[in-house]
Amino acid sequence: MIAAAAISSLAGCANFSPDGGMFTVQVISSDVLAKDVTRISTEDEARAAHERVRTLLSQTLDAEASVQIALLNNSGLQAAFAELGAMEAQKVSDSLPPSPTLSLARLVTSGELEIERQVLVNVLGLLTLPRRRELAEGRFEQAQLEAAETVLRLAADTRRAYHRAVASAQAVAFLDEAKRTAETSSELAKKLGETGALNKIGQAREHAFYAELGAQLAAARLRNASDRERLTRLMGLWGGDINYRLPGKLKPLPSIRSAGEIEAEAVSKRIDLEIARMDLDLLAKSYGLTHATRLVNVLELRGMSKFERKYEDAADGGIDKDKAKWRGIEVEFQIPLYDFGKARTREAEERYMQAAHRLAEKAVNVRSEVRQAYTSYRGTYDIAMHYQKEVLPLRKIISEETLLHYNGMLFDLSQILIDARERIASNIAAIEAKRDFWLAATDLHVAVVGGGVSDGAGESSRAVASAAGSGGGH
Repeated sequence: MIAAAAISSLAGCANFSPDGGMFTVQVISSDVLAKDVTRISTEDEARAAHERVRTLLSQTLDAEASVQIALLNNSGLQAAFAELGAMEAQKVSDSLPPSPTLSLARLVTSGELEIERQVLVNVLGLLTLPRRRELAEGRFEQAQLEAAETVLRLAADTRRAYHRAVASAQAVAFLDEAKRTAETSSELAKKLGETGALNKIGQAREHAFYAELGAQLAAARLRNASDRERLTRLMGLWGGDINYRLPGKLKPLPSIRSAGEIEAEAVSKRIDLEIARMDLDLLAKSYGLTHATRLVNVLELRGMSKFERKYEDAADGGIDKDKAKWRGIEVEFQIPLYDFGKARTREAEERYMQAAHRLAEKAVNVRSEVRQAYTSYRGTYDIAMHYQKEVLPLRKIISEETLLHYNGMLFDLSQILIDARERIASNIAAIEAKRDFWLAATDLHVAVVGGGVSDGAGESSRAVASAAGSGGGH
């Protein structure tokens, strides 16, 4: 039949890509992150990824290695890639012509046999197939960008978790050292008290200082354990692999990035903005399809073949047979008699305008997010640099001079303890300030290229306020 030949020729145009649609994701990951991503679907691919992860884990991890491990080893990301494969299957399915429906009926009564065969073809589906195929390809391209956005989001979350884990570990190391020093002082105070060289209030102050540091150290260890587990989850590690090594302190502050044309860069690079643009384009194409079919939204062609045989008793005792065959077609269509398709057309127009306004809103918000992210980036850099160049050197001078005066019997023990508390608070605040800068740097990168908002918004402002007040499969 002509219809069957046409369907067969149209069906040959829909194919699966050799990489399951991963090419776009890999290009974006390479260009934006300089990292490798791969979809793991075979034992050989899983083995290769596992070996590379083990190689990275054999060394002290930096932020880049942590991100690469997450991109290779996070099962949630692999689930997103599987979803992309399912979207490709949906694209291929939507790009195929509608399958014909075959029906066969056999009716038998006394003396009669009737056989009816029908082939039902959705003609409207065939006529609109090029446009539907174009829409399916557009939806798949959008799904590819969404998968790439998932990659960027995982990378950003891993960087944030890494900087928090390293900063909290650095705070633990500092407080542990301070606690050991305080323990020595507390033991000395006890001995001096036994000899009468130090009164009870002096001993109590030393012991209280040591006890307070113990509580601070316990809280810092608890926070570090939580931060490290968060990083472990994002990297998809378990078993013996959770014993990875992190550096003892955060990286030094880099050269500050200038504002430049950062807003324009974000508008051109943000993946979520590109997804919104594609959504608007798809709605426009869908609107064209709706407009083209508004008067007839169901059109089916039915090919019919009917065979009928009758048996009758003849006068001479024989049996007469009467055969009949019919062939023909039946056209079935639905006409929106009451509104002539105006409701569907109007709905498509309103959906398009909704998407257009959402795109305009997102473009404005992206510019605002970039400005806000850069303000935080610049501000946290200045704060961290202030601690590094001003506060900590001054605290060191105060500590040295206080100890010198104490040795000369010019200060009492209470002044030494006050200075020690303030020095500890300043050092912890300096660590948090540097951590907040690296978090802000990650947020700025996300604001430019996409990948989700920070999961710790407002953390730097809380840390600054606190400092001022105190003085996560194979």
